[in-house]
Amino acid sequence: MMNSKGFKENDVSTNKKFTFNLKLYTMIIALVGIWIIFAIATKGDFLTSRNMSNLFRQMVSTAVLAIGMVFVIIAGQIDLSVGSLLGLTGGIAAIANVWFHFNGILSIIIALAIGLILGAWNGWWVAYKNVPSFIVTLAGMLVFRGILIGITNGYTIAPLSSDFQFIGQAYLTPVSGYLLGIIVLLVGAYTVYSQRKSKIKYGLEVSPSYLDIAKIILMAVLIGLFVFTLNSYNGIPFSVLILAILAAIFTYIASKTVFGRRVYALGGNIEAAKLSGINVKKITLILFAINGLLAAVSGVVLTSTLNAGSTSAGQNAELDAIAACVIGGASLSGGVGSVIGAIIGALVMSSINNGMSLLNSAPFWQYVVKGLILLLAVYVDAASKNKE
Repeated sequence: MMNSKGFKENDVSTNKKFTFNLKLYTMIIALVGIWIIFAIATKGDFLTSRNMSNLFRQMVSTAVLAIGMVFVIIAGQIDLSVGSLLGLTGGIAAIANVWFHFNGILSIIIALAIGLILGAWNGWWVAYKNVPSFIVTLAGMLVFRGILIGITNGYTIAPLSSDFQFIGQAYLTPVSGYLLGIIVLLVGAYTVYSQRKSKIKYGLEVSPSYLDIAKIILMAVLIGLFVFTLNSYNGIPFSVLILAILAAIFTYIASKTVFGRRVYALGGNIEAAKLSGINVKKITLILFAINGLLAAVSGVVLTSTLNAGSTSAGQNAELDAIAACVIGGASLSGGVGSVIGAIIGALVMSSINNGMSLLNSAPFWQYVVKGLILLLAVYVDAASKNKE
């Protein structure tokens, strides 16, 4: 029997094993640990509302890149060109806005269209010409960066118009922030409820009811703290809202659509995917096109945040995006990964950058620490596979 909330009165799952996303929860615990360490080291400065606002604004660009990258990695591919593509599309948007006096919306549309086209260009070489994605995107990384330097003549392009700056520098009002928090909580609670109901319907293993209830309560506490903290400064950054919308869209695509299941099938076993009738070439092309589009979104957000287009924008951003995906539980061998994990991985990377900057650490230490964390994440992934 089920009660009105969709939970079984006599939950037989207490006698069953249930799926527990150990990687995701371990990563969240690690993130909290990083924040505590930096909070102590900076005497509380790290957890101030102003710094938290800056942290989330800084992580948006990497997180958007990671959303596109995680799909590519799940499919068993890689894209090294997104950092240069971020810089190129951001530079093109700045040129259109500053040099040609296009309004912000038109400049952004042009940048997004170019990102989509160049992403599809990468995908065409990988899917239809059978050139390894590593080589194709390594070439793209060099070509796109070269084009950026060429079209800007090495100059920084600024300032942007106010309608362009809005994307990266505007904030939601406190009331809007709380409304957004309530909406996110309701969506999260409904997701937990619907997943449980679906598992019960099909006789699948489910976790005890109290764990799902505890998950919703924890979600409410975290969302409340997030909104309250950011509202204590200027409010939730508009760029964070963009990230939240993209996260919701692509989480749905990954978990609820045929396309998402096919992406996982490609990474799990490409030969089996072909035999099952999946158009592998088409899916691969679409994946790289989407990745290019999201690189352009990231470029627009970063350019708007900085109020300038720069030839150095996006340097090493592809490495941060890949690291975020791997730290977030994605496997470089394909078939495993999630959008939420990639975003949390991006938050880990940005937290390290932000915390070490507050401590006035030498820049080289950021590279050392992030490299070691990436190595550890890959080792944990490999070790967990060896135990299976």
